[in-house]
Order: sequence, then C-alpha cells, then structure tokens
Amino acid sequence: MNLEVKHLSWSIEGKQILHDINLEVSPGEFVGLIGPNGSGKSTLLRCIYRVLKPDTGVITLNGKNIWHLSSREMATATAVVLQETSTEFDFTVEEIVLMGRNPHQGLFDRETELDRSLVFDAMKQVGMDGFAERSFASLSGGEKQRVLIARAIAQQAGFLILDEPTNHLDIRYQLELLELVKRLGITTLAALHDLNLAATYCDRIYVLKGGTIAASGKPESLLQPMLIYDVFGVGSVVEQDSCTGKLRISFFLKDT
Repeated sequence: MNLEVKHLSWSIEGKQILHDINLEVSPGEFVGLIGPNGSGKSTLLRCIYRVLKPDTGVITLNGKNIWHLSSREMATATAVVLQETSTEFDFTVEEIVLMGRNPHQGLFDRETELDRSLVFDAMKQVGMDGFAERSFASLSGGEKQRVLIARAIAQQAGFLILDEPTNHLDIRYQLELLELVKRLGITTLAALHDLNLAATYCDRIYVLKGGTIAASGKPESLLQPMLIYDVFGVGSVVEQDSCTGKLRISFFLKDT
C-alpha cells in the first residue's frame, strides 16, 4: 500500500492548522511523524483517515483519491490505532478483535470460520490468544494496545495509522508494541512523541512545526542537535547506542 499526500491544507474558523503538506509512505515503510504539541500531527492523521476533510490538496492510497473510496473500501484498506480507546459497552477481547472483520462482511452477515480463524491468528500474533474471554475494560494499557493491533491485523488492511500509540504505556510495553508493528511489515504512518523511539523504529521521519513540514529524512541524518533545538527548543546530545546501533538522544535545557 502506498500513501501520497500532496499540497494538503486544513483550517478551522479561519485559523490555518495545516499548510501545504507533502508526504509519502512507500509500501512496507514505517514512517514517523514528530513535532511539538500543537504542531498538527493528529490533525494530519485525521485528514488521512477521513475524520477531517482538507480544504485543499489530495490524499491517495495506491493512486486512488481516498475521498472517492466507499466507506467499506476505506475500511478494508486502512486500520487506525489511537492512543486511547474507550468503549461504551464491555466487550471481550475476542469481540474487539472480531470488529476488524466488519468491513469484510455484509450488513446481516454472521462471522464465518475464516473470520474466527483470522481473529485467533491475530490474537496469537500479539500474544493475547489466552485472553479471548477477558473483558477489554479490565486490561492494562499495554494489553489494550496489543488487542487493538490484533484488530488491525484481523482487518487485513494494507495501511496502518498509529496516533501516539505508546503514550501512557510503560517502557516495556512501548518497546513490545513498536517491535510488533515493525515485525508485521505493514505500511505504517505513526505520530510518535518519543524521539528515541522514532529513531529506533522509523525508516524515515517527517517533522511538523507550526502546521508545516519543517524537515524530513532518515533518522540518523535528520535527528541532529540543530534541528532538535529549532523544533523543540531544547539542547541535545546525539550518539550511536553501542547496544542497538541506533541513535540515542539525551536532552537538556539550553539557554537562548
């Protein structure tokens, strides 16, 4: 699945939030969105998964304008995992994952053996196959996120959107979640708050500042002290971690 965003702008009540955004995610890539709070990361993702309609610009999946796709076509192509999920009713883990099959079913269709097989395989991939009958509401934050990833797997979408999925998770769950997503090999666009996680897991990164793309590139060339100070207003030391071989960034307040 290939995503292209061309010259996208979005505003509300006369205030421009996003301006002339150009972005691409190639098949199988894990691409990160970083930027300070209020830079437009979540707004951009909402435009891409059709909660918000841009004022100008075009968003395409595999060359097709997403606003020309039916709701079912969009749902079978794109899966979305947000940082927080609340449900009005108390569903089981299996029921939550089974919701990923809804785009593949007719209005009055019941789940098939194939659906249940895909759901079981998805739960197994995320290590939640022993939790099928557990209440979703009773799970920890990390467990909930794994269930939502399982739902995305069962959905069989070719494009995955993550909106700061590691917020509120402890360190182990953060690493497990992103390791899992990386291992799946699904084309992924993720808004990430932690620059070290972005450096470790992203193939490429786009930096948002004030609703525009300030920079883009591979983590090792992009995440350098000058850019970090310009975008986030903090000093940094950027080194190569001897264990992972990836960048390791330390932060400090810097007098201006």
